[in-house]
Amino acid sequence: MFALSNLLVALARIVDIVLTIFYWLILIRALLSWVSPDPFNPIVQFLYRTTEPVLEPVRRMLPFSLRSGIDISPLLVFMAIIFLKSFLIKTLLDLSFRLSAG
Repeated sequence: MFALSNLLVALARIVDIVLTIFYWLILIRALLSWVSPDPFNPIVQFLYRTTEPVLEPVRRMLPFSLRSGIDISPLLVFMAIIFLKSFLIKTLLDLSFRLSAG
């Protein structure tokens, strides 16, 4: 069972790293939206291509009254990332600990 336990620990670490990177990408994109960057810049295009597949569905789920004005979809995605990091990763680590101890 130690192999499955180690696999779960590795999976938890990879998910944690991916969620952290995605968190920073969304944060950088939100900060860049305040300064109106050059849309042809490769870095800006990369940020939009990587974050838009997650932000767009969140925007569509928002009621119409919340769509105008400030875009709160990054805040909602931040909350989802924080939830996943605290729930999913802790669950994977606890499960791996129980498998290695039992």
